[in-house]
Amino acid sequence: MRLKLIATATFGLEAVVKREIQALGYDIISTENGHVMFWGDERAIARCNLWLRCADRLLLLMGEFSAVTFEELFQQTGGLPWEQLIPPDGRFTVIGTSVKSQLHSVPACQSIVKKAVAQRLGEFYCMEQLPETGAEYRIKIGMMKDRAQLTVDTSGIGLHKRGYRTSDVAAPIKETLAAALIQLSFWNPERILADPCCGSGTIPIEAALIGRNIAPGLSREFASEGWELIRPE
Repeated sequence: MRLKLIATATFGLEAVVKREIQALGYDIISTENGHVMFWGDERAIARCNLWLRCADRLLLLMGEFSAVTFEELFQQTGGLPWEQLIPPDGRFTVIGTSVKSQLHSVPACQSIVKKAVAQRLGEFYCMEQLPETGAEYRIKIGMMKDRAQLTVDTSGIGLHKRGYRTSDVAAPIKETLAAALIQLSFWNPERILADPCCGSGTIPIEAALIGRNIAPGLSREFASEGWELIRPE
């Protein structure tokens, strides 16, 4: 299945994330402030969550459309093929944002999207009430200048959570930012990397992962691991 995926990133790191995605073999659609959109498939969800070092999280784009009324939001949300992603027992929550849009009430937008998705799935699976006892599918409705973007979070907790940190320290640098600094410095394993020991060791740890070609997400879990879409046969 051909999918549109979005890798979100810290402002200024879009080019680094774009290079990482291209290195994995995927075609870029667009690069804008804070995110990189690209074509992928079911396998790309697993590969990108596992291997992207500098992205904040990976989203699956379900649809984009203009909406200035709640009826438009409901109808167009309900017109998307949610059944291709969410199984009968799928548990789906909705979060949202709204910026410079007539539909400025975020709770109302979330409620409308939830209702539209539930109606679509209920009709497709011939169920009056969905159990929502299975894997989680976290849907986000983002309203920007009267344009709605519906995505599903494939990562869960942010990708900077590598899984190797056992305790928090004061003002740690995010692992994704540390990995970006290393890549922007053009360091390679043949060169010495000096750490002045003034922090939590995130930079040399990320450098070691890069130098040994170890996937940054190897020691953690992802929200999409339980999805039927990418579950191994």
